[in-house]
Amino acid sequence: MTDPKPGPQSLFQSSANAGAAAAATTAAAAVAVPSAVWARMRCTDLPRFDAASVRSQWRRLHAGQGDFDPPADGNLLEGWALYHAGDFERAAAIGLQHGGRDGLALANRATAIYANYLEPRESTRLNLFRQVAECAAGQAEKEPDDCQAHYWHAYALGRYSQGVNVAKAMALGLGGKVKGALERVVELQPLHADAHLALGVFHAEVIDKVGQLVGRMTYGVRSEIAIECFERGLALNPNSASGLMEYAHGLQMLHGESHHAQATRLFEQAAACTPADARERLDVEMAKASLAD
Repeated sequence: MTDPKPGPQSLFQSSANAGAAAAATTAAAAVAVPSAVWARMRCTDLPRFDAASVRSQWRRLHAGQGDFDPPADGNLLEGWALYHAGDFERAAAIGLQHGGRDGLALANRATAIYANYLEPRESTRLNLFRQVAECAAGQAEKEPDDCQAHYWHAYALGRYSQGVNVAKAMALGLGGKVKGALERVVELQPLHADAHLALGVFHAEVIDKVGQLVGRMTYGVRSEIAIECFERGLALNPNSASGLMEYAHGLQMLHGESHHAQATRLFEQAAACTPADARERLDVEMAKASLAD
């Protein structure tokens, strides 16, 4: 199951962001050590969770995911505790074993986040993203109102597109699929901050790759819509380190050096965030690495 270069960056990464991508890779390497299967986070000071603490902190831990309620199943809550503590492999296994809407929400997220931040092997990362995309798409087809399935379908396809040839990704129609899935999420849950941010990334990346005119004609993208999406996402979840960095990358793609100061301030805000769990710790480390690059 699966996401593009390490870090919360664009759906079709440009060479202009190569430095930021390298910084993100360095940050991920600093907190991960490979094992025979999935790489593990090396940090010893990560917060610990159990089912009770996950339930009590659910809204904070899932602040960007809209109206997403905790599962009733205690075993799944233990799986979420593993996820938030950085044990993505065991969390994904529990989600897959449980199956169904709630189980796949955990499995897809754990796999996609692991692939995006920690998996050191490019071919494995892409395979994981493809698995997530296919799994989430199947679940979304089965239950069209499953917001989590649509979101992780879009996330995994976007990350996969970052890792393959851009022309190939566009020829396969991945861009339209990503946009359609994200728009469906916003339709289902207008307060889904992460979907708004991802739509901002989509608009910015397409413009960066093919230009304003072609992007508008083929995908209906506009720079002003990108900014509106970023602003909306951060208004809904202002303490999102990944969202702050996505906005910074979006400004760089849309406006280049003319918005360097604003992008830097966004990275500084992201680096100053207090992480609530393992994934947010990875985001903060990436922000710090980008500033140091």
